Amino acid sequence: MNDIERVANRIKIMNSYVEFLKEHRASERELSEDYLLRSAIERNLQLAIESALDTGEIIISMEDLEKPETYRDIIEILEKHRILPHEFAERFSEAAGLRNILVHMYTDVDPAIIAEVLANRLEDFDLYSEYILSFIEARSSRKSE
Repeated sequence: MNDIERVANRIKIMNSYVEFLKEHRASERELSEDYLLRSAIERNLQLAIESALDTGEIIISMEDLEKPETYRDIIEILEKHRILPHEFAERFSEAAGLRNILVHMYTDVDPAIIAEVLANRLEDFDLYSEYILSFIEARSSRKSE
């Protein structure tokens, strides 16, 4: 599997996690009261974020860009090289911080934050997909010229 196929595969996987999240949007109260639902949502959110970050790492490697030291650096490098627009990158870099909370500080996850992400931020993943796929298309057409 080449890098372009790996990116497309990760985007497809990310989108499947995001679809689960869209189908299971829940309020803060529902997340507080339903452990099974909350667990499933937190895990799918973590995996969606990790899939997005994986695509970024593949692109950074494929373009031979500077090596990120943190997950947030991945988004910042993509923005620096105009793969992601500035305003979007600023907003989406928060996902890296949320990923760290979900993985390392899982006992401190605030259901209000998860509910807010479900209500207002899932479309960021759709935009991320669009930006990444647009970059891949542009890159492919430059290489074929």
